[in-house]
Amino acid sequence: MTKPIVASLLISVSIIVCSCSAFLSPATPLPGNFLKNERTTTLSRTARFEQAVDTPEAGYVPKWKKKLTLAEEAELASGGKKLGNTDVGLIGNVEVIFKQGNQTKTTMALVGQPISDVATQADQFIKYGCGKGECGTCQALCNGKWIKPCVEVVPADIPVGEAYVIQVKDTKARATSSGKFFSIKSFFMGFYNNLLGMIGFFRTRKSANKNFDDRMDYESMLDQKIREKKEARVRAAAEANQLKP
Repeated sequence: MTKPIVASLLISVSIIVCSCSAFLSPATPLPGNFLKNERTTTLSRTARFEQAVDTPEAGYVPKWKKKLTLAEEAELASGGKKLGNTDVGLIGNVEVIFKQGNQTKTTMALVGQPISDVATQADQFIKYGCGKGECGTCQALCNGKWIKPCVEVVPADIPVGEAYVIQVKDTKARATSSGKFFSIKSFFMGFYNNLLGMIGFFRTRKSANKNFDDRMDYESMLDQKIREKKEARVRAAAEANQLKP
């Protein structure tokens, strides 16, 4: 039992020593021309990337561009002058205000108009889930009550001259990388986990062998009893035949 464990430990130690030596030892030198060409290629790629980032118009073509809304086009045509709702062509009898954090966006809507369409009209981002009002992903706060913009519409009981204010939930910040995929610590922790697994395997191997031996002994006992019963039936049948006249 001890010899297999010692042998496995020696193999594991030799593997990690070889891996560390290969990781820490200097790489085999490559021909000078290859290194020079590779370095030149890398520098040229880096330069092209930095040029494309710094000056997007120089060779960079985005896959898609955000289209301007009718209001933005009207403001652009007027020389950047801030226009009202009527001037930009928005129709509606209810003022809808979307609030998300420190941002506020205003638009006009009609009674019965879906709030999701109103949010799109106001360029307000709302994170949706099922789109059927069941998951609650898009829940927003309005007049002290939670509503679901994916299925709600602009109500008709809004007092004249009063705005319909919707407080949209803040979206979570983009997840950041947890670090490098490979490190010296992760390498040794992987070896440690493998070592624990091997020790656990050898510890449970003994009990597994014992269970197997017990099962085989039990099956042998059953086979012996079955043979004894068959032999007893055969003897009884033979004796019965001898007693027949």
